[in-house]
Amino acid sequence: MKKWFWVFTGLLVLLLVAAQCGGPAAPQATEAPAATGEAPVVEEAAGEPELAKELYVFNWSDYIDEELLPMYEEETGVKIVYDTYDSNEDLLAKMQAGATGYDVIFPSDYMVAQMIDLGLLAELDLNNVPNLEYISDFNKNPAYDPEHKYCVPYFWGTTGIGYDASVVDPPPESWSWIFDPDVVCQYQDGGVNVLDDERELIGAALKYLGYSLNDTDEAHLNEARDLILAAKPCWKTFDSAGYIDNLMIPGEIVLTHGWNGDVFVAAEENENWTYVMPEEGGVVWQDNMCIPASSTRRATAEHFINWMLDPEHAAQNTNYVWYASPVEAAKEFIDPDIVEDPSIYLDEDTISRLEWIEPLSTEALGIWDRVWTEIKAQ
Repeated sequence: MKKWFWVFTGLLVLLLVAAQCGGPAAPQATEAPAATGEAPVVEEAAGEPELAKELYVFNWSDYIDEELLPMYEEETGVKIVYDTYDSNEDLLAKMQAGATGYDVIFPSDYMVAQMIDLGLLAELDLNNVPNLEYISDFNKNPAYDPEHKYCVPYFWGTTGIGYDASVVDPPPESWSWIFDPDVVCQYQDGGVNVLDDERELIGAALKYLGYSLNDTDEAHLNEARDLILAAKPCWKTFDSAGYIDNLMIPGEIVLTHGWNGDVFVAAEENENWTYVMPEEGGVVWQDNMCIPASSTRRATAEHFINWMLDPEHAAQNTNYVWYASPVEAAKEFIDPDIVEDPSIYLDEDTISRLEWIEPLSTEALGIWDRVWTEIKAQ
């Protein structure tokens, strides 16, 4: 128990700091910060950190069991301010535009590497993240951040095809169900969606053509563009954010390029939805919890990240989102239907057909961006 002297002293220091700072600033998503040349003042963690009053969390849409947020608030007294984005590129654009108020973000593997190069991520004090020990060997030390210097895993999964089994027959075996007009246009009236995601959609087209989804050959990328444009008239929507609730569950589409967990979430409400990995293979990805370099509440952010890696909290999250947790110790608390599903927790044959999305050079990214602009413009 602390002595009253130290309690009084601590309170006095807090009052002085509050008078000078006026509390934490809210996120500024559209205005760049003033160029003061000064590094942000950051919380220091010594032993158990003194937690901030608020924590600003910026995550993908529909990507957390939101019951976890009030649980954390009740346990810690920290108010979570929660906001969402639709793609890695959306996240990057907001960070580069000066969104300085966020404390925890969730970029995918290749985007982590890009953000590290741009100096957008803070280094983690792993002493404050002891639950990292629960991460499985498959998910540990990824190539984009081999020592977890900047990020820790959040979820991992695959990108393939979701389909309404009551309408789509036979089941899709190939990416031709998305990219071959003779096949996909059969389902035009029922509705077809593709992810509004540059690396995912072009990457899937490249896999169908027999190339790596990380291909940088301009001729191959133009070939992928032409393939996409030929199929595009048969597609109803480009949607990565609201396609579960707005399209899949109400039956507005019967076929979608999608993330495996999203298809399983839709199937809880509409049992006709089924997920398949095309024979050509596809993406295996890992999303991560990271702290922006501009965060001034780093100790609290690390505390939140560690809390999310607690096996029971990670399991609750997986039971809601239906993505594989990197927390090995969570499996005993996860619904057996999830753990035993080979399209969620993958078998070796499936893994052998998958690729990680890798970061691109500046020159290659310019080619990809041009191709994406041409796809979206027509």
